[in-house]
Amino acid sequence: MGLIIIGGIIGFVTLWVIAVQRGLVHREELCTNALSQIGVQLSSRWDLVTALTRMVKQYAEHEYQTLTDVIGMRRDLDTGVSVRDIEEQENLLGRLVGDIRVVSEQYPTLKADHVYIETMSTMREFEENVRLSRMVYNDSVTRFNRFVRQIPNNFVAGMFGIRIYEYLRDDMKKQDFPQV
Repeated sequence: MGLIIIGGIIGFVTLWVIAVQRGLVHREELCTNALSQIGVQLSSRWDLVTALTRMVKQYAEHEYQTLTDVIGMRRDLDTGVSVRDIEEQENLLGRLVGDIRVVSEQYPTLKADHVYIETMSTMREFEENVRLSRMVYNDSVTRFNRFVRQIPNNFVAGMFGIRIYEYLRDDMKKQDFPQV
């Protein structure tokens, strides 16, 4: 009788550990997916900025070279992307868009160009998508971190080496970034 009870307890604990581990994997995948979505949006913004840079070349060769140097710092944001990678790429994009905006102020015909206007409008849409994707990521991280930190889940997370995720922070310097 004692062996049946011990076997039942071991079976229950085993099933519970499996259930918690599956919950951790599910939530971790949601975080990874949300971060990857930000990478996709940033990649699209990079493509737009690259197109804008080509337009700048028609107006000012020296500005074009400076912008091209910054574009050279672009990184692919695939599934192995980290929070730091995302933030670095966002900062580079903000700097680049600011530089393009300065050039467009110097060349009114560039600023009035139909393609330029449409591209900047599309850029605003991508920026909004990135903002929303950042919110989704941080919400996913909140759910994941809460699940990992709660007792008794934290014991299972510790057994599997699962740690809490880092949040995307809103950089106060971004408030000074030029609006596009």
